[in-house]
Amino acid sequence: MSTALTSFTHCFISPPNPPAATTTLLLLHGIGGNEHDLIPIGRELMLHAALFSLWGRVLERGMPRFFRRFAKGVFDIADIKRQAVALYAFLNAAALEYSVDRQRVIAVGYSNGANITSTLLLLHGAVLAGAILLRPMTPLKAEPLPELAGVPVLVLAGSHDGLVTIAETERLVGLLQTARATVTLTMLEQGHQLSQEDIRIAREWLQAGHVVIE
Repeated sequence: MSTALTSFTHCFISPPNPPAATTTLLLLHGIGGNEHDLIPIGRELMLHAALFSLWGRVLERGMPRFFRRFAKGVFDIADIKRQAVALYAFLNAAALEYSVDRQRVIAVGYSNGANITSTLLLLHGAVLAGAILLRPMTPLKAEPLPELAGVPVLVLAGSHDGLVTIAETERLVGLLQTARATVTLTMLEQGHQLSQEDIRIAREWLQAGHVVIE
């Protein structure tokens, strides 16, 4: 087993009797979560998808996360870039190990998991079939921006979020749109925590065919 694959604690769940072409949801938790947190949500979003769930390998006061920060809202940019490279390498290794179609991987990230997902896109380009970003911030501004033409991204933000401002959400959406991603922004009357409305909207977005996989 490759070093890239073992660099993240993870679990892979294949659906029973999977079709020949199976979509995989890459599940990335928020601060203090683990590789099991988003599995129920992943199953609600897409019943017959394979699920890849990772555990953030950076600890902050004992709480797992996907990259370091110096203070609230002040990120370690060098570490963000390192962790995005490691995640990209993991995806490629996992595709070989578990026979995952790399062209059919959709990321679902919450909070810190959403931030590493957007970082992956902003640094490495169209390496995902699509992404669902739940309560994201703007971890960095990539220069130059990659080409994300046609990559569908759903951003679900909370208008009462005490951690992420509306301006911060709009900044990230602007970066993704400038990179030509197809972004759908939904602002919910919610805080930072997720709700059943988040799951419903994300599921309907997936079912509506925003992510077109050939």
